[in-house]
Amino acid sequence: MFETLADPTRRRIVEALLAGEQPVKALVDAVDIRQSGVSRHLRILREAGFVDVRADGQLRLYRLRPEPFREIDLWVSRYRRLWEARFDALEDALQRKRADTTPPRS
Repeated sequence: MFETLADPTRRRIVEALLAGEQPVKALVDAVDIRQSGVSRHLRILREAGFVDVRADGQLRLYRLRPEPFREIDLWVSRYRRLWEARFDALEDALQRKRADTTPPRS
């Protein structure tokens, strides 16, 4: 999953799809690369399960699938708790240090 999203163009495509289902032409305009490049990135995103495609006449409409993003969020949440605890401890230590170095008011 992370390898798929490591590419900045694919991340821009994903961000463009946050607005909802879009045709390839709209994604070409959003990421400012050739249609062949966008199609290649969309194929990679589709094979990795990040997007679905459906035909509407001549158009191919792409949309995000929520499942891989839920998996990423679940994986990241374990580390988020670890770092939040560490940041909380750092904040407490900084507040103690400020309290120790603040001169008393007269």
